[in-house]
Amino acid sequence: MAESGAPVVWVLTDGKAGDEQPLVGLAEALGAAPILRRVTPRRAFTWLMPWGPIDPKDAPSKTGSPLVPPWPDICLATGRRAVPYLRKLKSLSPATFCVLFKDPRTCRHGADLMIVQQHDAPRGDDVLVVTTAPNRLSPQRLAEAHAAFEAALTPLPQPRITVLVGGNGRHHRFTQGDIDRLLGGLRAKLDEGCGLMITASRRTPPSLAKALADLAKEPNARFWDGTGENPLLAYLAWADEIVVTGDSTNMVGEAAALGVPVQIFQPSGRHDKIDRFIAALSRETTIGQFPEAPASGSHAPVNSTPALAEEILSRFWNFRARPARPS
Repeated sequence: MAESGAPVVWVLTDGKAGDEQPLVGLAEALGAAPILRRVTPRRAFTWLMPWGPIDPKDAPSKTGSPLVPPWPDICLATGRRAVPYLRKLKSLSPATFCVLFKDPRTCRHGADLMIVQQHDAPRGDDVLVVTTAPNRLSPQRLAEAHAAFEAALTPLPQPRITVLVGGNGRHHRFTQGDIDRLLGGLRAKLDEGCGLMITASRRTPPSLAKALADLAKEPNARFWDGTGENPLLAYLAWADEIVVTGDSTNMVGEAAALGVPVQIFQPSGRHDKIDRFIAALSRETTIGQFPEAPASGSHAPVNSTPALAEEILSRFWNFRARPARPS
């Protein structure tokens, strides 16, 4: 345990922001300063994951291993590549309370507790089911971001609309028609007198990113081009409405955590998991379609993070209180 009395928490992932940041937010909600442990197995070993062993170069005795002790009180892990490492950690440190987020596709995962979203299959006594993934949208961080960007964002007219744009992937692709439809809807919002705060991602097609940057040359629009301080938290903190592209469950889930109207823009393509996620989320809050069917009115934030942190801590202390098994 840390001197503060908070548990020592590892976040074990392969370093992808979409995997790591939700667990960082969960660790922070546990009251911990998370220790990031990133796995980088060689390609031959990734082919066997999650079922196979860790890469031998990452043995705990090796310099730079993500499994080097001292062991944590709690380990939060996610991702196919992280599963063998969590399994190995549990074998080395049975006293570590191991939590795995998302369906591991194997029963040999080493976790004491699994957290899945409703669109994933696992169920059981040691499985927590949530609608949205955890996030880092704590009231304190949002308040700090709101204050930090006050001078830049106060001049924008209300309603201020935050626009979260993803990009191409295995299941979705932004065609030229999609780009024209999205830009047309956003321009209509500017014509109505709204303010726009736009962010893109590394997956955003260059043609779409350029079109968004050109739109942000208008007086009442802002576009983050990836330089300078990331304004994403501030854009969320200042949002009166949110438009989010439907290619990422994490982005849609974060949008729903603010309690403001959310509208999803659907690019070409579909994926059953994302469809099931949006259907589950729509049972908890009102979700509009952009630009055809806008949402209106505030709603209770849909944010799994505080309740997950409370449940994990409760189970952790119960786990620690169990009598040791005889050797």
